[in-house]
Amino acid sequence: MKRGALIILTLWFTCFLYAEDLSHDSLHYADGTKIYADTAVYQGTQIKLDLGTFALEAISSLGKVWSTEVAVSVRFKNRFYPTFETGYVHAGTTHDSIQSAGQGAFMRLGMDINGLRKNIYGPNAFLVGIRAGTALQDYVATDLRLTDASQIAQASQQHRFRCDAWGEIVVGCNVQVWAGLMMGWSVRMKFLFTTKVPSDTPLPYYIPGYGYRENMAWGINYYIGYKF
Repeated sequence: MKRGALIILTLWFTCFLYAEDLSHDSLHYADGTKIYADTAVYQGTQIKLDLGTFALEAISSLGKVWSTEVAVSVRFKNRFYPTFETGYVHAGTTHDSIQSAGQGAFMRLGMDINGLRKNIYGPNAFLVGIRAGTALQDYVATDLRLTDASQIAQASQQHRFRCDAWGEIVVGCNVQVWAGLMMGWSVRMKFLFTTKVPSDTPLPYYIPGYGYRENMAWGINYYIGYKF
C-alpha cells in the first residue's frame, strides 16, 4: 500500500510540472545555458540519476537489494533520444528454499521518441521507447534441504557467473525544473529472453537491472538529472 501511494504521488507531481509547461509555446529549445535552433540536429545531452528504483527496491526487500543506476540520453532533431543506461546491484534473496546472494552490473541501450507535438521545441518531453538489456553477475546459491530422517539442514553452495538478457517497453516524461535541472519518471514492461533453466543449476532469483526472475516484470524509475 505504501509503495503504491509513493508511485501515485510521484507520477502526480511530475505530471503536474509537465502539464504546466504545455501552456507555453517555445520557438527554440533552451536548457538554461545554451539555446539550440529548432533546425539543429544535436539538441543537448542529459545525465540522469535514478532515485526511484534505489528507494523502492531497498524498502520492499527490507534492505536485501541495493541498486545504483545512471542514464545518459542525447536529443536529436527535437524528437529522438538515443539512451544508454547502466548500473550495479547487490542482492540477497530466498526462493523455493534456495538462498541466493549476488552482485553484478547491467546495461541497457535503446531509443525514446518525444510524443509531445504541441511544444516539441521545449525541453519537456513525453517519451515512448524500447530497450535491450543485459546483466552479468557473480553469485553464490545455497540449496537448503531437510532430510526426512534427522530433519537436519544441509547446505550445498555453488559459486557461479550468470549472464541474462531482456527487452523493455518504456513510457515516461521528462520535465525542466529550473535552468538545466531536470526531473522525470518512467514505467517499464520487461520481457526476459534467457528463460531456459538448466535442471542442475540453481539460478539467482534476482537479475540486476531486470528484477526478480519472471518471464515478464514491471519497473519504475524516478530521475533527477542535468541537461547540457
